[in-house]
Amino acid sequence: MTAVTDHTDHADHPGDDEGRVEGREDSGHARVEDDFVTDPTDPKGARKDVPKKDPGKKNVRTESRLFGLVRVETVMDAEPSATSGDKGGTDRTDGKGGKGGDGGVGGADGGAADAADAGVSWDDGLIARRVSATAEGQARPVKEVFVENRPPVVLPLVYEGSLRSRLDALRELVGLSRTRLDSRTLAEAGQVLDEAAARRRLSGQHTVVAIAGATGSGKSQLFNALAGVAISETGVRRPTTAAPIACSWSDGAASLIDRLGIPGRLRRRPLQSPEAEAQLRGLVLVDLPDHDSAAVQHREHVDRILALVDAVIWVVDPEKYADAVLHERYLRPMAGHAEVTFVVLNQIDRLPGEAAGQVLDDLRRLLDEDGIALGDYGEPGATVLALSALTGDGIVELREVLGHFVAERGAAARRISADVDAAAARLWPVYANRRSAGLTEEARDEFADRLADAVGATAAGEAAERAWRRNANRACGTPWLRMWRWYQDRREPPTGRLSLRVHADDEATARQRVEQAVRTVAEEAAGGLPVPWAQAVREAAVRGSQGLCEALDELAVRAGTPVGRPPRPGWWPIAVLAQAAMTILQVIGGVWLLGQVIGFMSPNLGVPVLLMVIGIVGGPGVEWACKLAARGPARRYGLEAERRLREAASGCGRARVLDPLASELLRYREVREQYLRVTGVGV
Repeated sequence: MTAVTDHTDHADHPGDDEGRVEGREDSGHARVEDDFVTDPTDPKGARKDVPKKDPGKKNVRTESRLFGLVRVETVMDAEPSATSGDKGGTDRTDGKGGKGGDGGVGGADGGAADAADAGVSWDDGLIARRVSATAEGQARPVKEVFVENRPPVVLPLVYEGSLRSRLDALRELVGLSRTRLDSRTLAEAGQVLDEAAARRRLSGQHTVVAIAGATGSGKSQLFNALAGVAISETGVRRPTTAAPIACSWSDGAASLIDRLGIPGRLRRRPLQSPEAEAQLRGLVLVDLPDHDSAAVQHREHVDRILALVDAVIWVVDPEKYADAVLHERYLRPMAGHAEVTFVVLNQIDRLPGEAAGQVLDDLRRLLDEDGIALGDYGEPGATVLALSALTGDGIVELREVLGHFVAERGAAARRISADVDAAAARLWPVYANRRSAGLTEEARDEFADRLADAVGATAAGEAAERAWRRNANRACGTPWLRMWRWYQDRREPPTGRLSLRVHADDEATARQRVEQAVRTVAEEAAGGLPVPWAQAVREAAVRGSQGLCEALDELAVRAGTPVGRPPRPGWWPIAVLAQAAMTILQVIGGVWLLGQVIGFMSPNLGVPVLLMVIGIVGGPGVEWACKLAARGPARRYGLEAERRLREAASGCGRARVLDPLASELLRYREVREQYLRVTGVGV
């Protein structure tokens, strides 16, 4: 009898039952089908009528479960069918039947029987049917396969070394910049972090490689050549590939394929052989639709999956290898991903003589113009090969290169590192400055001087100095001069209207000076900064300047000249006593002369006149000496008053303007340090 073994699909998608053979019953008992059998080459498991010589024989399919293990065996008619292998509608046992993609699947089925015999379980939701028969159509024993219904152990991807540090720095950079930059500017960096986190949770033992190219470049032919079996449909109809198809060389890649959004009905297995299993173990190959397809949905599939795979193989042909769409939309923007990029010149069998080498050299020239580093002589960069998927020339070399590439298991980390580089390059305008940023001491001193001028610190100091001198003159002047000054003050009081007008003008001038000082220091701080951070610095200065004039006025009142008379030095009492003595001498001399005039005293003009001259000359002399002695203390008193007002104005300006500016500059320094870590440059 001819035995057909139906390998049960142990996919990560138990709901996908398109590939299951009809006729199975959950009870596990045998089911008899009298008039039809299930075609193993049909991916949908369709039933087709097969003529049987002996109507008494029946097709029996049994299924048994024991401790989580599945055993499936189908017993068919032992007599060979005369029509087997003659028509596309009959059951074929040579692995080449069916039309289009069905025939390819049938061919793949013939190659996986050995894998089933070896006990390899498939967890990718793949359609797996195998027919075992001899060339004469006679039966051969089919080994009973027990497949453990447990998913394989998948080790997640691990980011090590500088890549982990760069991702942490990028995450910190995005967090520090959210309040200063808009969401669109940080969108790409956030997407890179999300994709890196999502890829890290998935298998680190597999490498996802996409095959992309233009219409008619031979992507599907290359895909089938690498798989060793016709999996992806090929033909002259354009576009041929309408949806991405995945092919996995080992178990454990179901979650990776799920991330790409490829359903179970589009997941395949390559031709199973020990050589292919050892060479490409861990490879997940994805055949993409045409990137220049007229169907918008096809281009969307390409753009979406290219952002998720670990590497990409660009297939070009001799006619379209210089297509502007390919170079400007894909190759040039992804020049930084050269280490995970393969560029394959297909269909070299169509080029005569040395034309293939010339086209390949021109392709290398175009890639160099795109900024793509070529990995020649062992250097890191893109791999450029020439082959023919139709004749098989160069396929072995591509297999070897892919085998080494997958065995390294570093494609995913290199892809994420290239994504971080691309995100950092696009963020360069918002973090890189043209010169050293910050406020110099000269800029701070100039701002303080401007505020001091606005509040009139110099004028206040001069007024304090004059007040000290006036007080000294009053204390040390002659009594007659003091009485005269008092009389002048009482007679000509200051006019209130003129004082108010002058005060209003001074206040307007002071406000303009304060605004000018704030604008100047803001421009000094924002000089050389990127536009977003310069704008943030200016906004911080504007917020701090609100209410600054009023605060300066209050400080000027509190820190100005103290209320009352200035403090007196120790020599003032001596000067006062000297003036009193001079006044007494004048009074004595005058009274003496008056007594002589009226005859009350004996005539003696010398002594009273001398006393009066000493008193009259000595009083102004003492006053002049006091003025000379008061210059130093008055100057120091005025400078002290000016210093207090300057410090008060500087402190107010520092608290309201300079400190917010310093905070913005400090935040910029922090994000710039993080940005340098993202780019891999040491701080």
